[in-house]
Amino acid sequence: MKTTHSIYFKDSTDISEIDSNSIDLIITSPPYPMIEMWDNIFSSQNSKIKKALEDQNGKLAFELMHEKLNEVWNESIRTLKKGGIICINIGDATRKIGKTFQLFPNHVKISQFFQDNDCIALPLILWRKPTNSPTKFMGSGMLPSNAYITLEHEYILIFRKGKGKRKFKPKSEKRYHSAYFWEERNKWFSDVWNDIRGVSQNLENNDKLRERSAAYPLELPCRLINMFSIYGDTILDPFWGTGTTSIAAMISARHSFGYEINSEFMKVFENNLKNIKKITHEINKKRIDKHTKFIEKYSNERDIKYTSHFYKFPVITSQEQNILFYSMQDIVKSNHTYNIAHQKFEPL
Repeated sequence: MKTTHSIYFKDSTDISEIDSNSIDLIITSPPYPMIEMWDNIFSSQNSKIKKALEDQNGKLAFELMHEKLNEVWNESIRTLKKGGIICINIGDATRKIGKTFQLFPNHVKISQFFQDNDCIALPLILWRKPTNSPTKFMGSGMLPSNAYITLEHEYILIFRKGKGKRKFKPKSEKRYHSAYFWEERNKWFSDVWNDIRGVSQNLENNDKLRERSAAYPLELPCRLINMFSIYGDTILDPFWGTGTTSIAAMISARHSFGYEINSEFMKVFENNLKNIKKITHEINKKRIDKHTKFIEKYSNERDIKYTSHFYKFPVITSQEQNILFYSMQDIVKSNHTYNIAHQKFEPL
């Protein structure tokens, strides 16, 4: 199997390089409106946002920031196939505007936009990211009633384009090879994820880049790709950042496109690619090792009827029998496009 991964350093309000109805899955995390670290980038795109912030008009700034994001969401919906899935990692913002502390519910604004534009909202995921800082609580200390709830989660919003599901050929080989384990399904499709920790970014001591980066950990897009796509599908990230979604697509044997306005992130991406073959091997081996340990415990309680055709270990359901993992064989770069040859993963 071969996959192709292309990166464009331009504003993702125009992704005309991608044909309409050609993308299978979108995974992204945009700048969060009303989070101060993103004020400058929003203000540079619309001077009215800068003025609204200076005037301490939080409501107007919030609306204008989402209007800017909506331009990207419109292009994203255009490129997505009917039945395709959009996954958006977003956090709400808490902020003091003037003398008033308030919440800016980003997930509500984004959800409303997609529901108003030919998309169906699916159950979302709460990604729990707790902090143990003793100073995390805000407000009036131990005295009611002016303390504030601490936000310790972000959202993974999930939408489907159109009302119908994707259609596959009966017994599609790629679909059955893309199966996940029974115990993975039970964990991944829970509405609360607390087993994936946030990550600090290694950006080569570049403070400006660090301020622009809010990348999620690799495990998050890897999991979503396995949940909502099959081998050979095409993944889009219109807010590419350090390229975590592209790396996850490479590891998962999917094609990908990424859009990013700051080309300096390319250095970070290239650095992260250095060990990608090893990382792919480790991820595949970890999944298989976790499965075999699960099977050992499960088989003590009941009989297991099925066996993996490729790897010969027991599996719980018949749909898992054709599960197949891929490793990377060769990576060839041409400008900002990477062509990767994948082969069957051998755990030993």
